Amino acid sequence: MGKPAGFLEFDRKARPAVPPLERIRDYREICLPQDPAECERQAARCMDCGIPFCQSGVKYSGESSGCPLHNLIPEYNDELYRGNWKQALTRLLKTNNFPEFTGRVCPAPCENACVCGIYDEPVTTHDNEYAIIEAGFANGWVVPRPPAVRSGKKVAVVGSGPAGLAAADCLNRRGHSVTVFERDARPGGLLMYGIPGMKLDKSVVKRRTDLMEAEGVEFIVHADVGRDIAPEDLTGRYDAVILCCGSRNARDISVPGRDAEGICFAVDFLREITEYRLGEKDQLRLDARGKQVVVVGGGDTGNDCVATALREGCAGIVQLDRNPKAPEQYEKGSMWPLRPKVYRADYGQEEAIALYGEDPRMFSSTVKEVLKDENGRICGIITVQIKKSTDKNGKRRITQLKGTEKEIPCDMLILAAGFAGCEDYVAQAFGAEKAPNGTLKTDAGHYATSVPGVFAAGDAHRGQSLVVWAIEEGRKCAKEVDHYLMEYSNM
Repeated sequence: MGKPAGFLEFDRKARPAVPPLERIRDYREICLPQDPAECERQAARCMDCGIPFCQSGVKYSGESSGCPLHNLIPEYNDELYRGNWKQALTRLLKTNNFPEFTGRVCPAPCENACVCGIYDEPVTTHDNEYAIIEAGFANGWVVPRPPAVRSGKKVAVVGSGPAGLAAADCLNRRGHSVTVFERDARPGGLLMYGIPGMKLDKSVVKRRTDLMEAEGVEFIVHADVGRDIAPEDLTGRYDAVILCCGSRNARDISVPGRDAEGICFAVDFLREITEYRLGEKDQLRLDARGKQVVVVGGGDTGNDCVATALREGCAGIVQLDRNPKAPEQYEKGSMWPLRPKVYRADYGQEEAIALYGEDPRMFSSTVKEVLKDENGRICGIITVQIKKSTDKNGKRRITQLKGTEKEIPCDMLILAAGFAGCEDYVAQAFGAEKAPNGTLKTDAGHYATSVPGVFAAGDAHRGQSLVVWAIEEGRKCAKEVDHYLMEYSNM
């Protein structure tokens, strides 16, 4: 797969990026296209490793490794190396409905599991995926392909995030008539409103949903199922319903001063900025301009908030990360096939470092108290360092370390501490049972809820996760729905 000795001849070269101080001026995508000839050289590094762990989405020690979609990575890298771009696209689309999304926002667990990465640098699989799908659109290889025959079955999908879109795409290709209900003004869900434009330009999402419409998928926006639309309207008119309503219950903090004005959830902050940039709002309520911003949460969403606040013109930025700082280096291959636990700065932190000269993160830290001024508005916070441990029963414990308190100025506190399951009103409206963790309950390995004919997929079913996992959930759920409708499935 690839050139037999390519991994010895060529060094890894990732896609170029716009310099940090330049890219914070706007919301254009920060990563630039790779030269096609360089893409082919990078694909040549894909070695004939025997067992391609990259395409095996499995768990080791509770962590995910490899591609959840089981993309045929060595195959499309081989085609790309040989200059067969169209054939590479064919292999890629066999397992991934939306490579233009994963090629931009996926953290690439495939590269963590790359055999070439044990003692060298992994293959640029993520970048190659992006290059292939963009070449497909540019050359007119990706065109509407509506099904030749319709089954006569109708399916309603509630929510148009990556899981809902994947389920709708698969079922439409199978010949079922699919209608997607989206409560927002535009389809795309998390892809449209939860991921900033510098990572995923909104024209890319629209390009895909326009293509799906041309293939026969119907999108109905401003349709809030469970509130504006009764569940009976769907269960009575459709042969199956899939709930892909996401995991939108944001985790809060319970500290003195939490009622202060100027505290918001990350999902609301990111959504409002996108709505404003799309012209859906005339002014910003959650405005970071000129403010001392603190972001609580060290994950991808927290990093997105850091980058967004910088673009909005904040006066300063601090990010509280509950995890300790990872080591600067690690022994090569020691973490394979998992993501190496090594200190790294993501794109938002890179931008803060370039602008302010230091990493915005305070590691092993959290909020102990919110300080308010005489008007009840946040004016600062008290942080405290924490220590994570595990008790004899395997339960995680977090201990605040006395004497480590620190007061820092804060005009805007953004909570990016994750999510705790889907919103209650959708499950209650359909009468679907929820699991203790707040997700929609199904049998293990299946997608049918406790309500006949109603299924669940994506974050609403799995819990907060990656876009690539949501696509995989949508695909698997679609196959189960297809079997439910037809009593067999050839998907």
